[in-house]
Amino acid sequence: MTEEKVNVLIIGSGPAGYTAAIYASRAGLKPVLYQGGQPGGQLTITNDVENYPGYPDGINGPQMMVDFQKQAERFGTDIRYGLATSVDFSGYPHKVVIDDKHEITANAVIISTGASAKWLGLESEQRLNGMGVSACAVCDGFFYRGQDVVVVGAGDTAAEEATYLSKLCKKVTMLVRRDEMRASKIMQKRVLNASNIEVLWNTEAEEVLGENEVEGVRVVNNQTGEKSEVKATGFFVAIGHKPNTDIFKDFIDMNDAGYIMTKPGTSKTNIEGVFASGDAQDFTYRQAVTAAGTGCMAALDAERFLAERESELEEDEALASSEK
Repeated sequence: MTEEKVNVLIIGSGPAGYTAAIYASRAGLKPVLYQGGQPGGQLTITNDVENYPGYPDGINGPQMMVDFQKQAERFGTDIRYGLATSVDFSGYPHKVVIDDKHEITANAVIISTGASAKWLGLESEQRLNGMGVSACAVCDGFFYRGQDVVVVGAGDTAAEEATYLSKLCKKVTMLVRRDEMRASKIMQKRVLNASNIEVLWNTEAEEVLGENEVEGVRVVNNQTGEKSEVKATGFFVAIGHKPNTDIFKDFIDMNDAGYIMTKPGTSKTNIEGVFASGDAQDFTYRQAVTAAGTGCMAALDAERFLAERESELEEDEALASSEK
């Protein structure tokens, strides 16, 4: 296994990772960023982004991430392909293994590995992803103003997405595979009280219809076996997200869902010198702009950590010299 020492290592390349890289490189921290398994993160499967400041005409997600990457490279970030496969945060400096073959020792680590939306596993769902299929109503709901859409899910996330869409869309059909919802009582009440939300109980999506864009959804009643089609131009999957944090679980404090816990108002984790940003630690907002904000926080926190550590080392050296 090859070995390398770096000052700041950034794991992940979505808005959080690239923003951390921009700030860290401008601060002279010489960051190395590994892009991970999905360079650019979830935005690379988002066609149009209209709610990120600075793009008055909107921009497609992949191009936006290219812009972020170019900006980070402009200030000297060393951006590389590769996936972090294991870590050892038991001592200092921290150790991260890339692709099971390259060990990096880092003075500070910024985790920006994001989260992945959970999907139903339908071929048509993946084929039409970004062409009417979405996992984020706040991101994409605007494009379906005045149209009919379908939401899949029964928890708080699904209820929140359906309620949000009901304010924009003509009709929202919610597919719930059981005869009850898992959402909190208050969220269920909002759904059931909305005049333009129809809940289809004991119902699952069998196929998303359409060649190049969503035209409807074929559904099946899992009690009777009866199939029918729901006309819709948007198909929103709201069955949850999974943070990409498994490799850190032996060292980093997380909540039950696997999101990294940070100290309030900071990006600091329970391990000194390890910081978390973006959707790997944000289970509430999950937006590009909030991810970028926490990426900035992580870089600033890392800069302060390294400066304080350097100051402490200098004081220790000065003390050792005076005692000789």
